[in-house]
Amino acid sequence: MIRKQDGQSLVEFALILPILLMLLVGIVDFGRILYTHLHLEMVAQESVRIGGLGQSDKEIRIYAMNQFHGDESKLQVAITPGDSVRKAGDYITVTLSYPEEFMNVLGDAAIPYTVRTNSTIRVE
Repeated sequence: MIRKQDGQSLVEFALILPILLMLLVGIVDFGRILYTHLHLEMVAQESVRIGGLGQSDKEIRIYAMNQFHGDESKLQVAITPGDSVRKAGDYITVTLSYPEEFMNVLGDAAIPYTVRTNSTIRVE
């Protein structure tokens, strides 16, 4: 008995297509989060450099917000120690945190992720 199998490849493709699309979206989304992480590292290094040159916490925050290419309202900037107790020879640390979502095409099932980076330098 010979059966026609004309639609077999179409059915197999329909079964594997969602998996391939999720893999592709995952790769692109991972690249987006990696770019955000690398960009935050650069901003943290430049911001802490400004603090190492004796600038105030307010100026460091403004610089970090201006250099960041995302939603500035979500960017959190933590500076230790504060400019009221900081003196020459101390170490200053700038920590940047930014919330992201991995696989945000899934809607409510997206995976929350916080990108954090910090940089330390000695105050001149």
